[in-house]
Amino acid sequence: MKVGIVGASGYSGLELIRMLNMHPIIDGLNFYALTSNANDISDIYPHLKSIVKGPIQKWVADQSINENHIIFLATPHGVSSEIVMNISDENVKIIDLSGDFRLKEEQKYNKWYKSNHPCFSKTSNFTYGLAEWNKEEIKTSNFIANPGCYPTASILAIAPLLKENLIVENSIIIDAKSGISGAGKGSNEVTHFTNRNDNFAAYKIHDHQHIPEIEQFLSMINPKENYITFTPHLAPMTRGIMATVYSTAREMITNEELQELYKEMYKDSYFIRIRDSIPCTKDVYGSNLCDIYPAFDERTNRITVISVIDNLIKGAAGQAIQNMNIMLGLPEETGLTFTPIFP
Repeated sequence: MKVGIVGASGYSGLELIRMLNMHPIIDGLNFYALTSNANDISDIYPHLKSIVKGPIQKWVADQSINENHIIFLATPHGVSSEIVMNISDENVKIIDLSGDFRLKEEQKYNKWYKSNHPCFSKTSNFTYGLAEWNKEEIKTSNFIANPGCYPTASILAIAPLLKENLIVENSIIIDAKSGISGAGKGSNEVTHFTNRNDNFAAYKIHDHQHIPEIEQFLSMINPKENYITFTPHLAPMTRGIMATVYSTAREMITNEELQELYKEMYKDSYFIRIRDSIPCTKDVYGSNLCDIYPAFDERTNRITVISVIDNLIKGAAGQAIQNMNIMLGLPEETGLTFTPIFP
């Protein structure tokens, strides 16, 4: 199979290249940008020298689609929708890593992404690609909206409690920390070394675009779940996300019962590990794994769930390949069975 990557020179695009180059059924990668770029990908990133090569071509919708069996859009929001707007072939398989096709209400997209969507009517064609919860829908879909990194860690942590109706509605508080790579490749004041080194900062309080994405999916599990409190932070590390999720329990539950609940819920999920000790981001660094640890606090009647992922892999490129595998009828772990990197 031949695979096209639009936005191959970004961080998520680079992870797609690294993993797809090792994938057993992929025998060709094509790289694209919206403007002409004669550079070979290995000239831009010397770490790919003698391993991966190919020019970054200008994206031309019909021509580029015909060159590939599947397309990954590793582009910022606003860019993916411009590309999809000009695609008329509904048989092409597209996995979009941006936020352009995740939200199902146009007004919410305009509000939270602070821009107008050029082809919102096409959103209905896209399946939300959270594989552990939407696998059957993904199998029959040609268009996948890959979840955001924060929503992936957060939803996987809290969804089992909602499904079993164990928590009070609208009591969810998500305290999440991300590595700097989540801000993307572009250099700015936020990612500047002097502002991030030895520093820890909250940002976009009550205003992050992943809030409605998390709320949308949780309300599908429980229609009474209308809102969450979500606070993201930037940690002085390159990659990784830790989501600490708090909620109020409806009744007493033991830690042993929580462990059994989560293990049963995710027993068929290759990439979910239910831990009996508190995980850290290094435990999943460089992998498509999500480690989860639930615990009940009898004193406060709250359940705390720790969830850790690599934001560039399970939170982006790895999950996109997991979705590709499911779309193609392959075992979801195909090409993704590498272990975390430690130390």
